[in-house]
Amino acid sequence: MIGFRFNKLLLFLFATFLLLVACNSYKHPNFSKKDVRKAQKVIGVDFSKNAIDTMYRYLGRNQEGYDSSRVYAIDNEVFPALLFDPHPNGFVIPKKQIPNNWEVAKGVTLPANKEAIAFYSIPQLAALLQTRQITAEALTKIYLDRIKKYDRTLQAVTTLTEERALTQAKKVDAEIAAGNYKGLLHGIPYGTKDLMAVEGYKTTWGAAPYKNQKIDYTASVIEKLDEAGAILIAKLTSGALARGDVWYGGKTKNPWDITQGASGSSAGPGAATAAGLVAFALGTETLGSIVSPSNRCGLTGLRPTYGRVTRYGVMSLSWSMDKVGPMCRSAEDCAIVFDAIHGSDGKDRTVRDAAFNYSADLDLSTLRVGYLKEHFDKDTTTIGDNNRTALATLKTMGLNPEAVSFPKDVPYPVFDVILRAEAGTFFDELVRSEEVDKMVQQDYRSRANSLRQARFIPAVEYLQANRHRKVLIEKMQEIFQNYDVILSPTFGGRQLLITNLTGHPAVALPNGFDKKGRPTSITLLGNLYEEGILLAIAKQFQEKTDFEEKHPTDYKD
Repeated sequence: MIGFRFNKLLLFLFATFLLLVACNSYKHPNFSKKDVRKAQKVIGVDFSKNAIDTMYRYLGRNQEGYDSSRVYAIDNEVFPALLFDPHPNGFVIPKKQIPNNWEVAKGVTLPANKEAIAFYSIPQLAALLQTRQITAEALTKIYLDRIKKYDRTLQAVTTLTEERALTQAKKVDAEIAAGNYKGLLHGIPYGTKDLMAVEGYKTTWGAAPYKNQKIDYTASVIEKLDEAGAILIAKLTSGALARGDVWYGGKTKNPWDITQGASGSSAGPGAATAAGLVAFALGTETLGSIVSPSNRCGLTGLRPTYGRVTRYGVMSLSWSMDKVGPMCRSAEDCAIVFDAIHGSDGKDRTVRDAAFNYSADLDLSTLRVGYLKEHFDKDTTTIGDNNRTALATLKTMGLNPEAVSFPKDVPYPVFDVILRAEAGTFFDELVRSEEVDKMVQQDYRSRANSLRQARFIPAVEYLQANRHRKVLIEKMQEIFQNYDVILSPTFGGRQLLITNLTGHPAVALPNGFDKKGRPTSITLLGNLYEEGILLAIAKQFQEKTDFEEKHPTDYKD
């Protein structure tokens, strides 16, 4: 019996020896153990020689798995099985919907110079269309002509959808003539950021590798506006793959100062709406791409709650951070457009149906208001003066803000990996095919560089960042449960990063001009799904001020 056990021990030791020999003799064709030792420095670990010897073969198996997955194409519309949930613990989505009764403007007549209507609000344009003082076809041609006249300077348009627009306009005119008026967006010409697919037209994503791309279906948000009778006249520029205001065709200009870019990445929607080339536009935001160009171009921009508007047919940069929203010349216009586009389409699983209740005459004195005092106080520039003046105006309207601060005990630098990792995943094929080398910008801050470095973000760190994100969500809920709105300088502290991570809505609101005559803005931040409160405050602020009525002079005939 002892001899039998001894023989079993010898066999075990011999098998272990063979396994160790096999492991140590294994050599992966693409990387060595030395490569592993060097690579670990990138992610901040330092494993022993024995640990690296042990894991080496497993790393080879991992790469075999990566290679196998790359054989299978994945459609653009496939989101990861793990969906981001922005809701704090115990959060209840508001469901009670009160009808939003939109009214056309009263007493609007067609001006002698029809070009002047390019800057009319949606209710004013609706009045002209409903009373048949102008046809949808004629209105559409006014905006198309303005694009052809001014866009060579602004570089805000990638593709005119002229044929589609004129066909839609004729249909609208027939409907209105027959007494079938659908509402305020019926016959209103608009543009959309060229991240949104429109069947029959190029969807370039602003990047050279995709400049001839055609997607054979239409984004759901465009279909929602089609149903409302709005008329799409142009695909508007996006900074390359939703980064900045530089695209494969040039740099989109700020209509207020063409020596300056329109800011990104919804640069085209910002410039085109501000210059009166469209009545309104749709943009997208991941980390500031609605708010920033709205600020730069003097628009009212609404970044909705995460999961408010469908992204089916819209390029993904970050599945857990992307939002679609309206960029308009007034808060009321934003409310009208948002009412048409929010809600589920049955295709984007992140969308939640929630009430959107908007009351333009909301009693502001009933609201609980906070403001980021430290950021209002420390800016001594003209922009800071504009912010403090806006704050004073809001106080005269019944708001009584209390000083509040956003969390500081959070590892903010780690959150960058969330957007980078998700973007790197969506554009993995672009990087591996080396088509990313064809993008116009290739410097340190370029999208191309960001996509390449994403390959070095470990899954462990991505998931850890999202755990910290959950902590941030709960910390922000502790603050927002005490307030209906929080006022902030548009670029105050980390508010853009924080609220994009937590999914809170924001409205960028024009509040003056800097020393060079360029627009500035203040930002209103709200609770999840409470866009109606933000837009009501913004509407009443615009009734007290006239910043939204000012337009760049070079585009007024």
